[in-house]
Amino acid sequence: MIEKYKLILKDVDAVIARDPATGNRMTAILCSSGLHAILLYRFNHFLWKKNFKLTARVFSQIARFLTGIEIHPGAKIGEGFFIDHGMGVVIGETAEIGNNVTMYHDVTLGGTTVFNEKGKVMTKRHPTIGHNVIIGSGAQILGPITIGNNVKVGSNAVVLKDVAANMTVVGVPAHHSQQSKEEKKRFEAYGVTAQIKDPISEKIEKLNEEIIKLQKEINELKAGKKDA
Repeated sequence: MIEKYKLILKDVDAVIARDPATGNRMTAILCSSGLHAILLYRFNHFLWKKNFKLTARVFSQIARFLTGIEIHPGAKIGEGFFIDHGMGVVIGETAEIGNNVTMYHDVTLGGTTVFNEKGKVMTKRHPTIGHNVIIGSGAQILGPITIGNNVKVGSNAVVLKDVAANMTVVGVPAHHSQQSKEEKKRFEAYGVTAQIKDPISEKIEKLNEEIIKLQKEINELKAGKKDA
């Protein structure tokens, strides 16, 4: 019982630590829909483990109606989990989430139908999220992939492959973005900052600069021939 109380306190304190609009535990408990969803999930997950699975599913649907956040009671979620704003979040049955994970609205930890060699659906269908991960709003993480510790997933990214620890991924589908050691360690809301650059966009910009430069050289050559 004491351990469960400590787990709940860590969820409450996570809201205060990562949401500047929440200054104390009372505000978190009364006003954070993400916290409400997590606390209801903790109860539903307890029922699920005790094999009251139908009851847990029914209560999870009620929680979904009340908070706009859908967390399957079979999912495994570590301590210090924080969902900011929360509306539209979906966490599937076989999803696993580590400690101190931050997630924003409209995030999906979705399952894909994966068949084994015998044609049967595999047990693990949803992502595994490491510790200290930040997942920006609208991000879609799909399939039985693994997101390493300290990863930052930018808003609206679509992640379909494993991501190594300490990486930042952006885009559709998501790809690595270079960051300094200081930036990797820093907490960043929504998993990104205004300074972060999409490497694909950077390459396109460089190609565009090269095209302009080549066009200028061609025009100079043409002008030189005319003068001759």
